[in-house]
Amino acid sequence: MLKFLLRWEFTCFLSGILLALSFSPTDLFYAPFVALALLFKALDQANWKQALFRGGFFGFGFFGVAVSWVFVSIYFYGHAHIVLAVLLTLIFCLFWSLSIVLFATLSVSLTVPGSYSRIFIMPVIWCLVEYFRGQFIFNGFPWLQIAYSQFETPFSGFIPVIGAYGVGFLMAICSSLIVIVSTYKKGFFLFPILILLVSYSANYLKHTIWTFPDGKPLTVTLLQGNVSQDNKWDPSYKDKTLDWYKSKTEQHWDSDLIIWPETAIPAFQHEIDADFLTPLSDDAKRHDTALIVSLPIKNNEKGEYYNAALTLGQGQGDYKKIHLLPFGEYLPLQPLSGYLLDSLNIMPIGSFTPGSDQQPLMRAKGYPFILTICYEAVFGEQTPARLKDARFLVNVTNDGWFGHSLEPYQHMQMARMRALESGRYLLRVTNTGLTAIVGPKGQMHYQAPLFEPAELTGKIIPMAGVTPITMIGDKAIVFIIALFIPFWVSVVNYRKKSSIK
Repeated sequence: MLKFLLRWEFTCFLSGILLALSFSPTDLFYAPFVALALLFKALDQANWKQALFRGGFFGFGFFGVAVSWVFVSIYFYGHAHIVLAVLLTLIFCLFWSLSIVLFATLSVSLTVPGSYSRIFIMPVIWCLVEYFRGQFIFNGFPWLQIAYSQFETPFSGFIPVIGAYGVGFLMAICSSLIVIVSTYKKGFFLFPILILLVSYSANYLKHTIWTFPDGKPLTVTLLQGNVSQDNKWDPSYKDKTLDWYKSKTEQHWDSDLIIWPETAIPAFQHEIDADFLTPLSDDAKRHDTALIVSLPIKNNEKGEYYNAALTLGQGQGDYKKIHLLPFGEYLPLQPLSGYLLDSLNIMPIGSFTPGSDQQPLMRAKGYPFILTICYEAVFGEQTPARLKDARFLVNVTNDGWFGHSLEPYQHMQMARMRALESGRYLLRVTNTGLTAIVGPKGQMHYQAPLFEPAELTGKIIPMAGVTPITMIGDKAIVFIIALFIPFWVSVVNYRKKSSIK
């Protein structure tokens, strides 16, 4: 037993758990540096088989804790049998653990064991694998990149400049230096230089203003209905839900903008357009108020469903969700995954159609804005392409599927990153929490509690201008980081030739 406890595999498993604790709500911001240093050390002299197991243990420790909310969603709200819920959660965690296995095996396959050059190149491979996981596997799963843990540290100053991938790369470099210094007794002089450089640069960047006001302040009201997921699609509960949102909206006609959360309207647009939406829009116009509502839309001719949002009153436009949630709004690997749809039996899960990526920006009170629905808030690449004309950000979501788990806190943390990256106010409206108004520096101005009905009112300022990361984009940052690999190969080959001579 003692021998097992001392094995690197168990150390990697604990390190993965430590990394999971770096994110909200625990927020151990120092944990990624320690966790990655231990993982890098474990891989330093490993062969590819050892790397496979050590990466797997690290990944399972990380995802097993960080995305444990999958069980809550499937069992408590999907009403699946507990055996099926446990099995699906294990499969989910093991599958995403493969991304860490990929990192570990690439790190040892491309390098010589026991050489600090292996540790040197690991931050590059870590960044590339994070990007691969976040953009390509099952429509992308960029959940919990290590940079999200650094909101309250100096590293946050780099976010508007090099984005989440760039900051994650810098963090991984710090971890690699810890291993190089402790193992190979090299690079001692780099620590004070790095600390001074990061501290000075971060202090400067934190006070750098990348965007500027472009319009008068807007009074906004965000409505959090706290409708139970069990009641949300119950036809007998529909009128009660609509009455709550309508009455609360009427109490805030003095606001410039009122926003409802994702699918706050539990009915298709064509079912309530004439009797509910049109009169509501007319009332909003009379009070000079813009109203954003969210509901499913059905195209009867094509038989397609869209997760969508509309602007009523003093606004215009609609938006159909582009980036759908795999195994939630669509089911890959059909027909095998069709069994999951039958088990959960939730309308209309697994059958949504993505909207066009060329949709024009919605407008409210004359200001264009970027709207994302739920899971889309974790994709940094979706915002910059349309940011030049947008004056603020809106994210509507429904985290009611996840109860009092880690998910609502993690989702809020990642949504804040979009405000910090873009230098825009973010209005995040959820069904059960966490509803919040986030400032251009990612700071929380107002926040409603979890699982309570809430009416959150505050002011925002439309912002213009762009940050460096929104000009160059994540792809350019990742490409620049990837260039370290041919540079590293050239240096290694040169040293080999020199030693032969």
